[in-house]
Amino acid sequence: MDKQKLAKSLEEALQEKGKRKFTQSVELIINFKGIDFGKQDSRMNLEIPLPKGTGRNLKLAVFADGQVGVDAKAAGADIVFAPGEIDKLAGDRPRLKALSKTHIFLAQPSLMMQVGKSLGQFLGTRDKLPKPIVGKSVTPIWEALKRTVRVRNKGKNLPTLQCLVGTEAMSAQDLAENIDVVYEAVKNKVGGDHAIKSVFVKLSMGKPARIV
Repeated sequence: MDKQKLAKSLEEALQEKGKRKFTQSVELIINFKGIDFGKQDSRMNLEIPLPKGTGRNLKLAVFADGQVGVDAKAAGADIVFAPGEIDKLAGDRPRLKALSKTHIFLAQPSLMMQVGKSLGQFLGTRDKLPKPIVGKSVTPIWEALKRTVRVRNKGKNLPTLQCLVGTEAMSAQDLAENIDVVYEAVKNKVGGDHAIKSVFVKLSMGKPARIV
């Protein structure tokens, strides 16, 4: 990716910076050519750690009990749901909806089945299914998730993807580093530049600025 073109496009996209009453996301749009996303092995489903983080202040909710719950609190979890609270949460849709907008979910492996049965349908449609806590500590999992974005194409018949690469509160240099990492990961997945038709960057409420 041309660094000068990227910097110029970011400058253009950020012209609307600060003109809203909320902090806008910075989004990357990549359009493809010659790829059949109807084929399972062609579909995009990547988890990419951003070197400069997402810029979002997400919180952590954990389904756990015993020592795992204690560890989750120590790692900075905002909420820890014990097994007996899972079904109660499933019945409180307003709270569950609110949490899905502001929290990342983790779950103790032994509770994954219960969480899936009670909350799977709701969280799954919002791409918020909890990840299992694998290993001895919640901290490294949480630290990695805070700076990771999930990159998926919009549908099996739509040759495009759109993903978060930061917020307008971040510096243009940090955003450029994040964009470069996402672009390279996507390019490697599709087999090179030849499969990429165009690339744009935009604020969530702004106009797209073309990079490629």
